[in-house]
Amino acid sequence: MNFNELKEFLEEKTNKYNQPFFIETDPIQVPKKFSEKKDIEIAGFLTATIAWGSRTTIIKNAEKLMSLLEFQPHEFIINASAAEYKNLEKFVHRTFNGTDCIYFIQSLLNIYKNHNGLQSVFEEGYRKGKTVKSALEYFYSIFFELQGERTRKHVSNVAAGASGKRLNMYLRWMVRNDNRGVDFGIWDKIPMSELMLPLDIHTGTVARKLGLLLRKSNDWKAVEEVTQSLRSYDLADPIKYDFALFGLGAFEKF
Repeated sequence: MNFNELKEFLEEKTNKYNQPFFIETDPIQVPKKFSEKKDIEIAGFLTATIAWGSRTTIIKNAEKLMSLLEFQPHEFIINASAAEYKNLEKFVHRTFNGTDCIYFIQSLLNIYKNHNGLQSVFEEGYRKGKTVKSALEYFYSIFFELQGERTRKHVSNVAAGASGKRLNMYLRWMVRNDNRGVDFGIWDKIPMSELMLPLDIHTGTVARKLGLLLRKSNDWKAVEEVTQSLRSYDLADPIKYDFALFGLGAFEKF
């Protein structure tokens, strides 16, 4: 396909999958259960954190985690008792266990008490370097102020070359605002134009088949390469094509 043909193809597939029905099989359905902004962003962050493996299992376990948080994530984080913390020990999603879960809640408490919440941390990181990479690096430093060494493997360190797939997906959820009913678009200090592709096996494979990505590893350099390719098709909102690439890979086995 030439440039215009590929752009038309990407637009067609984006329009196909960037629709409310997408929510029915996607982990974004879990934060969609909430209406308060802080609950949405906390539920979204925790759901994105465990978004690897079977999507059905991800959704089931994210809902289980919301149940442990009594379906009031922000209220739980601010006021949880020792007994309620103890109850979190039973949570498991693959290698993410109760110890990790408790660290996440304690770190989120630190973020909401001392750093004005998740939105402020990500947006302050973006302000410092004017890139999503600087936002993710700053978030990583704040999130591990409490020194949860075991849990570091569950938050991508893009400074060390990680692709940051789940964090980039989370930012897509929070930042993109296109009135299509899927992404929330409730954060406004990070431009949609600066978002980076959530690179996973589906988006990476499809991007390589379409010639949008040459690098073989799914690392941060690949994220930069493929996102730059997508910006040539839509400079203002390149990550809308995540719907096309993911849909082609996950649903059409492209």
